[in-house]
Amino acid sequence: MTLESTVRHTPLALAFAAIAALVLAACGGADAAEDAGEATERPGVVQIDAGAAVSLLDERDDLTVIDVRTPEEFAAGHLAGAELVDIYEPAFTDEIDGLDRDASYVLYCRTGNRSGQAAALMEDLGFAEVYDAGALDDLAGAGAAVER
Repeated sequence: MTLESTVRHTPLALAFAAIAALVLAACGGADAAEDAGEATERPGVVQIDAGAAVSLLDERDDLTVIDVRTPEEFAAGHLAGAELVDIYEPAFTDEIDGLDRDASYVLYCRTGNRSGQAAALMEDLGFAEVYDAGALDDLAGAGAAVER
């Protein structure tokens, strides 16, 4: 290889070396953070059965419970401490969009259909921890407290 060809290829080689160094540094930084306990895995959106949902609600007090049914359905009975965010309201998407994406949520409805739709929206919006618990009757049957 001549001096002229070495000079011509040096900028390209330097560019590849710089990219490789950045990639390695990024990967190493993530591993170091995980090793130090700084990064925690968040599940995203998870569909869980009623029994698992009741256990989760019993174990954790940081969960926000959201009932996505209508106000009439909510008034007839809802999980203790649940907040109503009616999926049929025109402002539903705005209300969900205004929630803290780093908080933890449990969703439910009458049959699991609307809670699934709400969970899909929250997944699209980038929420970190959402549990779709399905139907109120199933939750009540598994031991969840229902207020009337």
